[in-house]
Amino acid sequence: MVTILEKKGITDRSVLEAIRKIPRHLFLNSGFEDFAYQDKPFPIGAGQTISQPYTVAFQSELLQVKKDDKVLEIGTGSGYQTAVLYTMGAKVYSVERQNELFKSTSLLLPKLGIRPKHLGFGDGYKGLPGYAPFDSIIVTAGAPFIPQPLMAQLKIGGRLVIPVGENVQVMTLLIRKNETQFEKHEFGDFRFVPLLEDKN
Repeated sequence: MVTILEKKGITDRSVLEAIRKIPRHLFLNSGFEDFAYQDKPFPIGAGQTISQPYTVAFQSELLQVKKDDKVLEIGTGSGYQTAVLYTMGAKVYSVERQNELFKSTSLLLPKLGIRPKHLGFGDGYKGLPGYAPFDSIIVTAGAPFIPQPLMAQLKIGGRLVIPVGENVQVMTLLIRKNETQFEKHEFGDFRFVPLLEDKN
């Protein structure tokens, strides 16, 4: 799978090494286990999906994670992206709004030796103000707009990676320049499940 990602242009060694180490099949429903190392998304329950490995790698690479960075993840889902960030050395704070996924992932991650700093059940639009500011923030669902609270919880110099749009999303990177200014970069179209407000 790592070879496929390299062919598609992923170059960050720490991203590729994390993906090489993590047993993706453990994050899928058993019916999909045989396909776990294909570059495809799969359903994980509660109407959600585990993103294709390329998308996980692409978003992770945009974050430019350094060891001990405080990273806020919006949309824990299966926990696969959480595991990648953790394996890259980040201190991960993650929020999930689907109770069913939150419960199953809370049980799964410790079994794999993956211990986020915080795994919470809540509304991703609000972020985690009590733990802010963050070195970077990653959103793993399509947002119709960039939530203001997430921008506010980013350190100066920090990076927010978020897919923005209704049906098709544009992968968007915001870099916080100072209290009021953000630099914006766009990286083409992706498809994500929608980022929903309020917890389920």
